[in-house]
Amino acid sequence: MTDALLIAIRKLAANESLDGDTITAAFTQIMRGEGTPAQVAALLMALRVKGETSIEVAGAARAMRAAMNVLPAASPESLVDTCGTGGGSITTFNISTAAALLAAGAGVRIAKHGNRSFSSRSGSADVLEALGVAIEVTPEVMLRTLNETGIVFMFAPLMHPAMRHVGPVRRELTIGTVMNIVGPLANPARAGRQVVGVAEKGRLPLIAGALAELGTAHALVVHGEPGLDEISPLGATTVIEVRDGTTTSWEIDPALAGEGAVSPADLAGGGPEENAAVIEAVLGGGGLPGARAAVLLNAAAAIYVSARGTTFEQSVEVAKAALKEGLGLEALGRLRRASPR
Repeated sequence: MTDALLIAIRKLAANESLDGDTITAAFTQIMRGEGTPAQVAALLMALRVKGETSIEVAGAARAMRAAMNVLPAASPESLVDTCGTGGGSITTFNISTAAALLAAGAGVRIAKHGNRSFSSRSGSADVLEALGVAIEVTPEVMLRTLNETGIVFMFAPLMHPAMRHVGPVRRELTIGTVMNIVGPLANPARAGRQVVGVAEKGRLPLIAGALAELGTAHALVVHGEPGLDEISPLGATTVIEVRDGTTTSWEIDPALAGEGAVSPADLAGGGPEENAAVIEAVLGGGGLPGARAAVLLNAAAAIYVSARGTTFEQSVEVAKAALKEGLGLEALGRLRRASPR
């Protein structure tokens, strides 16, 4: 029952990289609960020590996608997800969640996928609950919400039940593994467009390569200074853009947000209630300059990959207009009203 998993472990122990079929077969067995905790830990740690390849990440993502509960959304290739790998150098409020709401207000179809806090004080599920959004709902409610409001949140434990075979091992290891990367690449609505934040700059090519391998229509993989898994208002953001199998690299200047000098303290995060208050303030046109800049820039990325902005600079202007008109708050209101409590 565990042949593929053991073969993968033995190859990794010999410092060999795995081909796509081998890693997919190994992770398929894990997703079925056919690996012991020791074997799961061995595979995760062997990949970590050797250093994952894009083919290995894509292969693991394929196994996770095959095991997930799919949300059968119409035109999944037009859907956008915004998420990060976690582990940034600064504890921030839930920037990608706020950006998703603002982008939805600008007309982007958002299928956000997330969980409760794993390493931070507030995960996307936690802050959305604090904002009055029901998280633990049926797939039928999720689909209706997306169709009626243009935005949906998919709670990871409901969509990825097979992850229960990996979760305890991840918690005991207490360090990042390939699962931190694979999770954001397995959107249950099969979103074809993504903004993926990466805390470790050196991993940008790894994740961009995996997205290209997986056939992603359009994605931005971003790392912001100083060590954020978001587009940063504090310094330059390095971007690898993935579009139809090709990758290009460029940078984002935080001055595009037009908020002037900002401070790391502007991005400070706390618990779900505190972060919810920050998000509502920003979407209402207030909040601290750095918080507004962060939300604008990250929403612009979602707008850009959705093709609602032909350039990133134009997408920033679309985000600014949506913020000025209060469209992010309107999107939050629609999401609240569609959520049974």
